[in-house]
Amino acid sequence: MAFKQKTWTLFDERFIKFLIMNKKDKIKIILKILNKIYPKTPIPLKHKNTFTLLTSVLLSAQCTDLNVNNVTKDIYPKYYKPEHFVKLGRKKIEKLIKKIGIFRVKAKSIYLMSKKLLNEHNGKVPKSFEELEKLPGVGHKTASVVMSQGFGYPAFAVDTHIHRLAQRWGLTNGKNVIQTERDLKKIFPMKTWSKLHLQIIFYGREYCKARECYGLACKICTACYPNRKKPLITKKA
Repeated sequence: MAFKQKTWTLFDERFIKFLIMNKKDKIKIILKILNKIYPKTPIPLKHKNTFTLLTSVLLSAQCTDLNVNNVTKDIYPKYYKPEHFVKLGRKKIEKLIKKIGIFRVKAKSIYLMSKKLLNEHNGKVPKSFEELEKLPGVGHKTASVVMSQGFGYPAFAVDTHIHRLAQRWGLTNGKNVIQTERDLKKIFPMKTWSKLHLQIIFYGREYCKARECYGLACKICTACYPNRKKPLITKKA
């Protein structure tokens, strides 16, 4: 019995060591490919200040960045402060963003968010996750984007693309986006988070799409898993 226990422990330690080394190799491959394809990562949502960035991120839920930019290009030259949107009121905000999905819900969030910013933050966007996530319509992902792209704070906002690719690349079990964020933060150095977040999104949109690749075709998937034969079904965010 003692011999079996000792053999299993030794095997387990070697196996764990192999997995760790394997993951380190994958990380090197992923970073090398992403840095080569996307040496620069411009913020995809056009904005005028931190408030308009926050507003655009809120608008981008279930909507493409391109569609958001097409709508906000006619809004932000004139309306770019919380007081502007409070003065407009919900109905007028609805008219301005009606080309965006679930516009009524988003118009309500923008109005209430603007009101709260004026009443509690002197019209300024707060620089903390805690205060951002107290704002109407603002969840952890939105707060992460604003902290990262608006204030330069290291953050790793996980969207559907990142959640999908992290599973295809074997970096998380895909239980949920919260777990995926935790796993990625453990794996990658903090200094890479903000840039890497955008790199993975860009790569997911261009090379490792939801209804393509399936862990079998793109450069990173084939590099990380050269012997994978069956499509990988990922868990949704």
